[in-house]
Amino acid sequence: MLKAAFQKDDALLADVERAGTNTNGLHIWWLGQSGFLLQYNGHHLLFDPYLSDSLTHKYAQTDKPHTRIAEQVIDPARLTMVDVVTSSHNHTDHLDAETLLPLLAANPGLQFVIPEANRAFVADRLGTDVAWPVGLNDERSVTLGPFVLHGVPAAHNELERDERGRCKCMGFVAELGPYRVYHSGDTLWYDGMVDLLRPFNVDVAFLPINGNKPERRVAGNLNPDEAARLGRDIGAKLVIPHHYDLFAFNTADPAEFVQACQQHDTPYRVMQLGEGISI
Repeated sequence: MLKAAFQKDDALLADVERAGTNTNGLHIWWLGQSGFLLQYNGHHLLFDPYLSDSLTHKYAQTDKPHTRIAEQVIDPARLTMVDVVTSSHNHTDHLDAETLLPLLAANPGLQFVIPEANRAFVADRLGTDVAWPVGLNDERSVTLGPFVLHGVPAAHNELERDERGRCKCMGFVAELGPYRVYHSGDTLWYDGMVDLLRPFNVDVAFLPINGNKPERRVAGNLNPDEAARLGRDIGAKLVIPHHYDLFAFNTADPAEFVQACQQHDTPYRVMQLGEGISI
């Protein structure tokens, strides 16, 4: 039995539409794994969506099955309001053709932000013009309509760069009106991370909690305690966990994150699948 979504499909879309009547606040929905839909003043930014079963099908007959444990909250083709979407790195749960191509078809003016180092790989996977994505690197920013996105490094597991020194794995700090939101992508804690992020005065930080376990044979992330401490140390006003409750072999218990946040006095919110909150 799959874990049920808080809301999905028509109910989710109706919630997004209702939120649009409040143009002053920041509205956030968790779409599963590392995917978050953000709405500000009628515009929509979608971080790292994975809304298919492509990995489950790909690994079904292998020794590393990606068994889904929670419902999919929406068909990506139904998200017809998206202005900007990101991919923080090339792993399929962050760069999924079965998610991104329907999104692109549903949103012809969609702008797609990626690490510049991954441009050729992205174009090949999606079959798009190599010039189409918007490339970012660390210490670089881009303005896309009402959004400003800043590139920051991510360590998954290393701070990997291409031959030109460009990050292959990234996080993003997004400015949406007066709000600043940090989406980590997939990352471990690295030297200098806190000093890099603290000046952004982050309002909301989306941080992974599934940890780094070599026996999984996949690149790892922050564990619940590290996410709680990082959120506290960068001064985030709210920390929301991600990267759990999708695949049985690579998940975490959000209760451990809650306990760590309470221990470290970190402001937190654990979202349910499909749930929306307003800041």
